[in-house]
Amino acid sequence: MLTIDPKTSLLLIVDFQSRLMPAIHQGAAVVKKARQLIDMAALVGIPIVFSEQNARGLGSTVDELPTSKGRLLHKMTFDGVREPGFLAALPVDKHIVVAGCEAHVCVQQTVLGLLDAKRKVYVVRDALGSRFPEDKETAIHRMQRHGADIVTTEMVVFEWLETAEHPRFREAIALIK
Repeated sequence: MLTIDPKTSLLLIVDFQSRLMPAIHQGAAVVKKARQLIDMAALVGIPIVFSEQNARGLGSTVDELPTSKGRLLHKMTFDGVREPGFLAALPVDKHIVVAGCEAHVCVQQTVLGLLDAKRKVYVVRDALGSRFPEDKETAIHRMQRHGADIVTTEMVVFEWLETAEHPRFREAIALIK
């Protein structure tokens, strides 16, 4: 299947942390897209995993993104896959939909680690942030070149819905307006 299957999806929210976000280019817009993904995942029963990089130094996840809706993993490695227990928290049969910051550091390294571990990865480009746009764009190209599918928030929403007859369709549409 080339579309994102809601039955095998997991949403990974990487390092949207309070001390990092003020420096992120268009940070508020990126957080808004991440929140739409979180709300959509919760609406249709997609599991959510949040990561925090060096929370003592970078702070906790921003308040706009409720970690209570999923599982929170702490890490010190930029590539989450290298953190003990991280990969085990992402079931082998799940396709990983990824949003996060910074696109060219923790997101990219984690995505490359997931791809190396033979996981199917979808990177949500409008829910990625970096301090500088060229870093984000370069990371997107690199992740894609190594096998990640690049998608947008609306692509994820509609692929998770699968049909206009989905019982949560109207609620989902309201999330992305």
